[in-house]
Amino acid sequence: MRAILTAFLIWLTTTCAMAQDLSGLARLDPATSGIEDGWFGRTTLTLSLSQGVPFRIFTLDNPARLVADFREVDFAGVVAGDLLADAGRVTAVRFGPFRPGWSRLVLDLAEPLLPTEIGMPVDRDSGRAQLNIAMKAVDSAVFSETARAPDDTDWGVQAAAAPPPPAEDRFVVVIDPGHGGIDPGAVRESTSEKELMLSIARDLRDALRRAGGVEVVMTRDEDVFVSLPGRVALAHQVGADAFVSLHADALSQGQARGATVYTLSDEASDAASAQLAAQHDRSDILAGIDLSGADDEVATVLMEIARTETMPRTDTLATALIDAMREAGGPMNKRPRREAGFSVLKSADIPSVLVEVGFLSDARDLANLRDPVWRAVMVEALAGGILAWRDTDAATRPLIRQ
Repeated sequence: MRAILTAFLIWLTTTCAMAQDLSGLARLDPATSGIEDGWFGRTTLTLSLSQGVPFRIFTLDNPARLVADFREVDFAGVVAGDLLADAGRVTAVRFGPFRPGWSRLVLDLAEPLLPTEIGMPVDRDSGRAQLNIAMKAVDSAVFSETARAPDDTDWGVQAAAAPPPPAEDRFVVVIDPGHGGIDPGAVRESTSEKELMLSIARDLRDALRRAGGVEVVMTRDEDVFVSLPGRVALAHQVGADAFVSLHADALSQGQARGATVYTLSDEASDAASAQLAAQHDRSDILAGIDLSGADDEVATVLMEIARTETMPRTDTLATALIDAMREAGGPMNKRPRREAGFSVLKSADIPSVLVEVGFLSDARDLANLRDPVWRAVMVEALAGGILAWRDTDAATRPLIRQ
């Protein structure tokens, strides 16, 4: 089996090299695309494209997934139901931008499936192409043995290129718009969390820059995927003084209503916070990241260090943001200060908070988040809270160290 897969990798490399001369954006035709289960454990994926594009296929385990990367395919207007009418051996499908110039499609597998045939024939007259992947059920041990991400690059962990380190006397804030690319976050009708948070993050960046004396770095400034470790890595790379992650999630339990600020804890303050942290940590899995060999070193090695100095400063940052948003009119959650084990907050030496500006699962919050006037007021409140914390932290930090 390993020899067969090696042959496929060589064949696929040749196919991609032949496609490198192609340019532009391929568009998917959902009417002639789909996923179908057949007899004897066989499943086929068919994608009809407006043109051929370079691509690569690989599988990941825990949970079992098949991942296809393209350079690149426009999935605009396509919904999951267009490709997967009913769950079978493939239980779910997601797709979208992944890195600049690349798209990704991820299939969740109910059982281990390995490709037996891969092809992308291109019509010489029209230029249209069709990606065909035939898969067959295999033993879980065989699947696990071959499931791994490509060796050339680990897109999931590497953050986007950071700007040059700021001057020593600058105050550096990393703003983290939640989700992005293939990971839309919460979605209600035509409103997606990833788009809302990118808009709010850009406005917050501009507000802080107008205040002066602030260096602002964004974990993403476009609709691309950045892994949770990648976001944390970028904050360390630029020497951030504060890390603020922005979200507007959806929750099925608890009082998921009103602005809420979360700080890191190994135990969630309530069931709703635990659910929210679990949803966030699943984002990397849903986007097709290989976490099989990842050790949570930040959590296990540096947590105690974080609590000695960084956590008191983080608590003060959370309080400053809550006070500023409450003064601006909120509305705030009835318990606006909560804790949970968010991976994105696990920077031992950087005060880090996660702000749920509102919840898309609540009708009032959804209306507010869609209102540009309300968003502008909230952005100014967030900027004011960060600046107020900066001044307080500068005065009290020497006392904390003592």
